[in-house]
This record gives sequence, structure tokens and C-alpha cells, in this order.
Amino acid sequence: MSGHSKWATIKHKKGAADAKRGKAFTKLIKEVMVAARMGGGNPDGNPRLRAAVLAAKAVNMPKDNIDRAIKKGTGELEGVNYEEMMYEGYGPGGVAVLVDIMTDNRNRAASEVRHIFSRNGGNLGEAGCVAWMFTKKGSIVFDKKAIPEEELIELALEAGAEDVKDQEDQFEVITSIEDFITVRAAFDEKDLKYELAELTMVPQTTVPIDDSKTAQQLLRLMDILEDHDDVQNVYANFDIPDQILESLE
Repeated sequence: MSGHSKWATIKHKKGAADAKRGKAFTKLIKEVMVAARMGGGNPDGNPRLRAAVLAAKAVNMPKDNIDRAIKKGTGELEGVNYEEMMYEGYGPGGVAVLVDIMTDNRNRAASEVRHIFSRNGGNLGEAGCVAWMFTKKGSIVFDKKAIPEEELIELALEAGAEDVKDQEDQFEVITSIEDFITVRAAFDEKDLKYELAELTMVPQTTVPIDDSKTAQQLLRLMDILEDHDDVQNVYANFDIPDQILESLE
């Protein structure tokens, strides 16, 4: 999993860059709208909305933008009705890929995502072909220099985390989706700086990718998918060594 968590951190840093801030805002606004539509506009009683609002605040989205997105989701303001779905397929090297879609045009999204897979060494599969390999979890990633391992493990487990994984130059704290907010709050209270905190799909097994050409093709597929307007998130079960990831970054 080290390669995937490392890539998630790289992706997060890219998403925070000014060049992509507008696109990141758009994806977060869509998530806030759908979360409010599905579970109501009160973040205290809607864990998905609470997580979406925290993610929006983390990239300095103005409060007015967040409030408008919530009102559009609850119907207080007119807004687009987005449909959620998940596409599944395989990337270069036989890597399993999940693509979260939020779209106002299902047919367009399906056609364009299929085209992206086929043009970049992958293929879109049938529903259920790879989803069984993943479990939805909370993931909080620390640079190893940020905190001693024993201190992190003790704090994480006391707060309700499920596991702490050693990922080469990172520690990854895994939580249930229900405990994610609580565990992250425990780190925030201690003023501990994590590199990434998100709800994600954690693979049960990983596919090692030791060839730099295959790794480059795979990450290109990930990048193009993530850059698509209808795509909210992309998950995969690759394990690329840090030295290859860093050479391609």
C-alpha cells in the first residue's frame, strides 16, 4: 500500500496548488451539495456532510461558498441535480481501479471514462469486477519526521483508530468511516500536522509495479481520470516503490 498512500499525498499537494484550486473547489462543492441532499443540511447530524465541509475548509474555501452549496443540496437554492455512480476497471499492470463519478449526464460520463481507460492502457469492467477488493476507510498520513511511532500509535488507538501502518517514509493511520472525524480531531487537538486526511477506499491486496514505464502509464491514467470534470475520486491497488514515484513526480 506504500505506493498508493504516497501517491495520494502527492495528488493532495497537487490539488492544493493554485493552478488546480478552481477544479478542487468545484469537486468539493459537488460533494457538499450531494451530501446535503442525501443526509440533510446540518453537519452535526450528517457525517458525510461534516467530512465534506472540513475538506472544503482545509483548502480555504470561503464560508459563503460552502453555505450556498449546502442550500443548493437541500433545495433552498436552485442547483444542479448530480447523480452518483462508481465505475470499475483495470489499469496497466493489471491494477484494479475504482472511479467515483458525480455527474449531471450519465451517458456522457460513461462514454468519456471508457475512452480514457482504453486510450491509456486500461479497460473499463463490469460492475462488481474490482469493488470487492476495497473497503471504505479513513486514512490520515503523517511524515515520519512529524511524530515518533510509539507516540502516534498510542494516540491513534486511544482515539479509536483501527491500525497504524509503516509506509516507508510515512505512517498511515487507518480508521473506520464512523471514527474518522473523532480520530482526526484528536490529532488536531495535539496540533499534530498530517500530510493528508481523507475518506478513501483501502485495497485488501496490492499489485507491485516495479517497472518505471508501466508506473508512468498507470499514473498518467490516474491523472487524466482525476482531471475529468465528472470524476470525484480515483482509487487503485498499486504499490509503486517510492524511488520510482519520486522519479516520476
